[in-house]
Amino acid sequence: MTTVLEQGNISIHTENIFPIIKKWLYSDHEIFIRELVSNGVDAISKLSMLSRSGEYKEVVEPEIAIAVDQEAKTLSISDNGIGMTADEIKKYINQVAFSSAEEFITKYKDNDDQQIIGHFGLGFYSSFMVADRVDIDTLSWQEGAQPIHWSCDGSTSFELSEGDRPERGTTITLYLNDDELEYLEEQRIRQLIKTYCDFMPVPIKFGEEAINKQEALWKKSPSELKDEDYLDFYRYLYPYEEEPLLWVHLNTDYPFVVNGILFFPKLKPDVEMNKGQIKLFCNQVFVSDNCEEIIPKFLTPLRGVIDSSDIPLNVSRSFLQADRTVRRIADYVAKKVGDRLKELYRDDLSEYIRTWQDLGTFVKFGSLNDDKFKKQVKDYVIFRSTADLAEGDQPKVEVQAEGDDAWSDVGNTTATDKNGAYYTTIQEYLERNKTKHENRVYYATDEVSQATYVSLLKNQGLEVLFMDSFIDTHFVSFLEQEYSDVKFSRVDADLDDILIDEDQSNEIIDPETSKTRSEQIKEVFEKALNRPQITIRTEPLKSTDNSAPPAVVLVPEELRRMQEMSAFLQQQSVQFPESHTLLVNTAHPLIQNLTKLQQGSIVQPDGGQSPSAQLASLICEQVYDLALMAQKGFDADGMKAFTERSTQLLTQLTER
Repeated sequence: MTTVLEQGNISIHTENIFPIIKKWLYSDHEIFIRELVSNGVDAISKLSMLSRSGEYKEVVEPEIAIAVDQEAKTLSISDNGIGMTADEIKKYINQVAFSSAEEFITKYKDNDDQQIIGHFGLGFYSSFMVADRVDIDTLSWQEGAQPIHWSCDGSTSFELSEGDRPERGTTITLYLNDDELEYLEEQRIRQLIKTYCDFMPVPIKFGEEAINKQEALWKKSPSELKDEDYLDFYRYLYPYEEEPLLWVHLNTDYPFVVNGILFFPKLKPDVEMNKGQIKLFCNQVFVSDNCEEIIPKFLTPLRGVIDSSDIPLNVSRSFLQADRTVRRIADYVAKKVGDRLKELYRDDLSEYIRTWQDLGTFVKFGSLNDDKFKKQVKDYVIFRSTADLAEGDQPKVEVQAEGDDAWSDVGNTTATDKNGAYYTTIQEYLERNKTKHENRVYYATDEVSQATYVSLLKNQGLEVLFMDSFIDTHFVSFLEQEYSDVKFSRVDADLDDILIDEDQSNEIIDPETSKTRSEQIKEVFEKALNRPQITIRTEPLKSTDNSAPPAVVLVPEELRRMQEMSAFLQQQSVQFPESHTLLVNTAHPLIQNLTKLQQGSIVQPDGGQSPSAQLASLICEQVYDLALMAQKGFDADGMKAFTERSTQLLTQLTER
């Protein structure tokens, strides 16, 4: 017959509950398994401390076992840790939110190499979210201790009696309610252990098999690890993703404890920059996929793990955002990321350039959102350039030492990618081109549609930078703020005076009217197009091989940006502005032939256009549409009209 030792009521200390428990911590019922397994790991860690201090002489072989009984509808979690006496159950179980872990750490604070997970106090009571009744069977490590059985039906009533557990440790048995029978399924248990307990440093067995990974790579020193170790870890965390570009190992214990590994993934244009991918742990226990309060905003697209026992997980998010330690941890993480980028730039520039298409997004996004990070990486923001520098002309790569005003040359200075494309910083660009166009940067946002404009500038020895990533639209404005005395001009906004052939610009071709070629061509196009919103500009463009086009469409920088901003605010797609400039190249043979064709046209008796005049008008519209096409400025009606006119033009040409 079982001897009842005591009956009574559980003492609930509400003053202990609310300062340390976070409502969302238990928003999912499945969290109970994390709490109970964590308690088991704590119990084993405590026994290990006692063993190292010499108070406990037996060898500790840690193990946590999970078992289910389908018929009895029970789930049990057992550990072979420190166990409890009857008095300890009264103190640590019957008084809700009294955390034995904190008291134990205070007693054995000199053994600080072994972390105790449980700081929650209410972890054990999460079991009542899924169970109608919970039993504890425990045997303390203390010599002469008696096994104890504790049972509670979820009310404040409990029963404490003699138990029959033969071995040191504790078993928690949950009698699941009918709404929570999913926790009897093997696959469900495995999934929860992998999610919450995979990296706990104790084997967690289900049947005879240990189902958790146990090894937390981020707890090791970087000197112990090889590249393949990091890559294997990334593949384990993200099995269906491409391999990362590089990684940052976080490892500090002062002035706060932070461990972790952050990976730079390959990015896609549609990536959600605010969607978190970093897993948050506390002493190897998974807590959340949401780290937005703990790391800088620009690092949320990174992947990997951050583990810290100094992050107050059990308070509100508003408290996290205001917490000084959390802010310092965020600054530390950002600095480590910046240091890693600087290190790669300094030690392996070719690898830095190889990964820049993706790395650049992080660097630019970070610069836009974090002033400290911006200052740290400002000298390592690079852009692909049209510069065609000989190997001997490659500029030296210089990096400023920490806390030093001196600059020094560093290792790999090859600033080209595998295709030979050259990369440069804004500072280098300005220095290289100051004699041609001081304090002005020409840039292109679309290599294909702006190829004509890029070619015009390049053929005249002008260097163009490609700012064609999806973040560069915002980054150009940022650069203008940083370089307030520099003008940033998109290649299709205007043409530099160096592209104009001044010798031909004032050539008079009609002595009777003293009209220049430019004036006559302007009249022809204005009459043919008959669109007042289009400004016709006629200039002879320089070209050594007739590569300059017959016409280009220009959209002033300010007008285009206003259009883009308006579309952004109204959440609409950017429409090509009706008001723009058509620059006609009067030096092009087609335009000169067009002039002759117009001059040779004869007015019809009825006042209509002659065939030559009709053909000249068609050619004018065709030249305009070709220029518009390069800007992707067609709408559906414009494309239809272009197709019909092309057919009509070809028909007339074949009839001549």
